[in-house]
Amino acid sequence: MKTYINLLLGLLLIIIPTITDAEMEGYEIVSQNNKENITLYGKKMNGLYREFKINFKGATYTKPFWNSESSPTYAPQICCIDINNDHRKELIIPLTLGHGSGVLLEDVHVFHTMDNRLTEVIVDNPLAIIYKNVKTKLTYDEAEIRIGEKDYKVDITPFDIKSEALFDDIAFGSIIDYEVMNNNLMVRVGGRISPASSIGDIIITYEYKNKMYQAKTIDFIIDSNKNPFYGPV
Repeated sequence: MKTYINLLLGLLLIIIPTITDAEMEGYEIVSQNNKENITLYGKKMNGLYREFKINFKGATYTKPFWNSESSPTYAPQICCIDINNDHRKELIIPLTLGHGSGVLLEDVHVFHTMDNRLTEVIVDNPLAIIYKNVKTKLTYDEAEIRIGEKDYKVDITPFDIKSEALFDDIAFGSIIDYEVMNNNLMVRVGGRISPASSIGDIIITYEYKNKMYQAKTIDFIIDSNKNPFYGPV
């Protein structure tokens, strides 16, 4: 009997890793957080990672529709921190969808982690937030941004933009950059007045409200020295 039990245990030790390897066949490790025991896997296809899987503390969650660039410079970060003051850590994973000259497009996924289980929570789209809450106007001399009772005006004459290159209005969306700062989920959305001219960033700080993450504050920052996304302020 003892010999049989030892043989059975030996087989289990061999079989269990084999099953795990089979589940991850064709996948690469995209990012890890060893402290929290979280690993993100993806299949590399045509320069992108697709068909993600999250191994969260031993349990595997499949995210077949996620996409992210495969460049190590833009690898997804795994952040575990309390961003809604519930005294539990949330899992935050930003994914880079594309980048280039004057372009950085990210998506973000936020999970609540009650009882070591993952539940994904909706994060309001930053462009939808802007279109609902920000009024803009662009002339040959000035860009105007109104957020609630706040008015921002930017003299654009120093940009010396040719009339044919000037947009009809301030355009948002070429920069969508998520970060977690001071236990807050935040996003930077760049504002452009021409293909080559940026006038500043909309900064949105999220809060958890009505079972989703939505805008708590919306600000427009012109001076990069006062922008938290560019370093300490």
